[in-house]
Amino acid sequence: MNKTATRRFSIFATPSKKWVVQQIVIDLTSSEAESLEQYCEQTGKASGDVIRELIRELPVS
Repeated sequence: MNKTATRRFSIFATPSKKWVVQQIVIDLTSSEAESLEQYCEQTGKASGDVIRELIRELPVS
């Protein structure tokens, strides 16, 4: 399976918060999706929260 990430720019400000939201669509293998689902079940976290936490931990120079 070709692993590609597709950016879909749906940018808008939320009414209650003053930050911009950007949606990103990614293709996962069934194994990757299962791993994410299992982790979310174990931790009680939503998949979006898990992904945001991982992105925040990326080393950026």
